[in-house]
Amino acid sequence: MAEDNVYESMLCVKPEVHVYRIPPRASNRGYRAADWKLDEPAWSGRLKITAKGKMAYIKLEDKNTGELFAQAPVEQYPGCVVEAVTDSSRYFVIRIEDGNGRHAFIGLGFADRGDSFDFNVALQDHFKWVKQEGELAKMEASQSTAPKLDLGFKEGQTIKISIGNIKKKDSSSAKPHPMAGGLLPPPPGVKTGGIIPPPGSQQTKSAALLDYGSPVPETQPSADVWGDFTSAGSNSSNDAAKSGWVQFS
Repeated sequence: MAEDNVYESMLCVKPEVHVYRIPPRASNRGYRAADWKLDEPAWSGRLKITAKGKMAYIKLEDKNTGELFAQAPVEQYPGCVVEAVTDSSRYFVIRIEDGNGRHAFIGLGFADRGDSFDFNVALQDHFKWVKQEGELAKMEASQSTAPKLDLGFKEGQTIKISIGNIKKKDSSSAKPHPMAGGLLPPPPGVKTGGIIPPPGSQQTKSAALLDYGSPVPETQPSADVWGDFTSAGSNSSNDAAKSGWVQFS
């Protein structure tokens, strides 16, 4: 009853095939289509390949009425039910059954080589699917018998998570803030309050520029680098040298 309820699917339909009476096998080398009367087929009609569960069925039917002429149940392919001849790709030998335990071997031929190719591929694809289904069933059976790993929490069980290696940001690595009043810090190597000497100046002139706040000795009037800028309206150059400042008009 379970087999009768299985859905029957259609795998292949070919509108024209020929059936031949074949002589007994002469040797173990296989059948040859050249030994048949290819110009006198015993029957011509339509071929169908159906699948019901793991089984495939080759059915030969009348092309007008659909009446079943012969049927060949195929349990595996390649196998003894369908055998290719040795001298052509368009002819096969199949074993038909009448349902009462009797069977016979007949020759099957296609007019077109493409039809014989489709016949072969339809059977191959079906039994490839059967093999994959069998492997999948074995895998599921092995997984069901294996002990299952229980990863759930038991009653009252807790879990702690420790998060380490978190460092606080070092305040010393912060960027320096600008000086009050919006002034930029002096360049490296210069003392606060000093003046950068012009390029090419002598050491004595540089010292006088950096120390412009101290009085210039009277014995060294030539050391005054500001003499060239003394105002023309000043009383004397000595007064400017004594005061240490240059007066501008």
